[in-house]
Amino acid sequence: MFWRLRRPEWTRQKGEGNRRAFRKLVEAGDPLGVLAYAEGKAVAWCAVGPRETYPVLERSRILKRVDEQPVWSVTCFFVARPWRRKGVTRRLLEAAVRFARSRGAKIVEGYPVEPRRGTMPDAFAWTGLAGAFREAGFVEVARRSVGRPIFRT
Repeated sequence: MFWRLRRPEWTRQKGEGNRRAFRKLVEAGDPLGVLAYAEGKAVAWCAVGPRETYPVLERSRILKRVDEQPVWSVTCFFVARPWRRKGVTRRLLEAAVRFARSRGAKIVEGYPVEPRRGTMPDAFAWTGLAGAFREAGFVEVARRSVGRPIFRT
């Protein structure tokens, strides 16, 4: 819900309120993303949808639109701890692109972080790492901040 709500609203309903709001979106059938399964259980998630469904992106100085072309945006990931550093993020990205294209997307965009040195704590990589986007065939198209490129495929 972080990208879908104005900051004061997100903060006000932090926790259970945001979970309820997200549950309503799921129940409404809106395209929210893709899941990765292993051994019959969901182990990872990637949020992807039309950029217009993420108003926070529209207000971002660093992640503002590259151009006026319609895009779908990959905004966040969750990978369960036992499945991290095993290529799951790249596979989620590939699935997110297929999902978006099946719904008419011509361009899929992402906003990963690129650590200045080595690795970073998992908690700060929730928008993905630039390396995973490159591995999934995305190309950097803009960078308005040292550690925050914009990628497209």
